Amino acid sequence: MTEVREELDWARYGVAVRELAVQVADDGYQPDLILAIARGGLFVAGSLGYALSVKNLYVMNVEYYTGIDERLDVPVMLPPHIDLIDHKSSKVLIADDVADTGHTLDLVRDHCIATVGEVRSAVLYEKSHSVVKCEYIWKRTDDWINFPWSVDEPVVALGQGQTTARDA
Repeated sequence: MTEVREELDWARYGVAVRELAVQVADDGYQPDLILAIARGGLFVAGSLGYALSVKNLYVMNVEYYTGIDERLDVPVMLPPHIDLIDHKSSKVLIADDVADTGHTLDLVRDHCIATVGEVRSAVLYEKSHSVVKCEYIWKRTDDWINFPWSVDEPVVALGQGQTTARDA
């Protein structure tokens, strides 16, 4: 992994997600629902929902990354699992912050393809080695990305209950 970092602050995020929404709209794709891949995709999905006038938002939590360039062997869907049975003819837009390896997006896309009418993906960043090529991409990079929601240390450390940064 390179030491170079792609820096995305909140102001630039606002521009990025708006430009991503314009790509979707200009393509004529009108999703019936937006499926966020938690956690980074929550921000993107909510923002796209407002920009594209889509109120029907779903969340799928997938665990894969455990640290910077550290991941599980395969992505794992965490409960609760979404039920898309009532969306057989729906157009779904999967939203995430980055298609890095693409394995998480691939898992979610495969889960949806078997159930819904049409599936497309929108990400802020796509890396060249991603196994999924998204339909809507704000920027391509192979650098590690510092997102505004994950650049600071957590206030509560994983596995330490309610210990906060100010208590440490």
